[in-house]
Amino acid sequence: MSVYIRVDLQRRIRNHFSNCCAYCRTDESLTVSTFEFEHIIPRSAGGKSIFENLCLACPSCNRYKAYRQTAFDKVSQQEITLFHPHQQLWSEHFAWNEDSTEIIGLTAVGRITISALKMNRSQMNRVRKMWVTMGEHPPSN
Repeated sequence: MSVYIRVDLQRRIRNHFSNCCAYCRTDESLTVSTFEFEHIIPRSAGGKSIFENLCLACPSCNRYKAYRQTAFDKVSQQEITLFHPHQQLWSEHFAWNEDSTEIIGLTAVGRITISALKMNRSQMNRVRKMWVTMGEHPPSN
């Protein structure tokens, strides 16, 4: 069941994330899909529909994240909390590889978020390569 999010809050979230997915940084204008307002802490876990708990997410990241808040990191052998777009900086946990087609996890948070959300699926890497060729990727923000 979807929850109503006020239009002014939707605009604020879109502006804050520059119309890009908070997780994979895909720019909505490069896709044929409408991005979604994702509850970082799921409503089923008590997450509220407030600015600090909402982000913009592409449908793919949103579906793979679903109700998850943590994932197991094989390197540290620990359960780690997924990236929180309001409390953490993307650039501290992620980077682009040399040709900007693949996201690299710089930390355990980055590694498990990439894995859990399947952010480097072959299809995404192929389309990112096209966007790079067009001069549309990676996002500047």
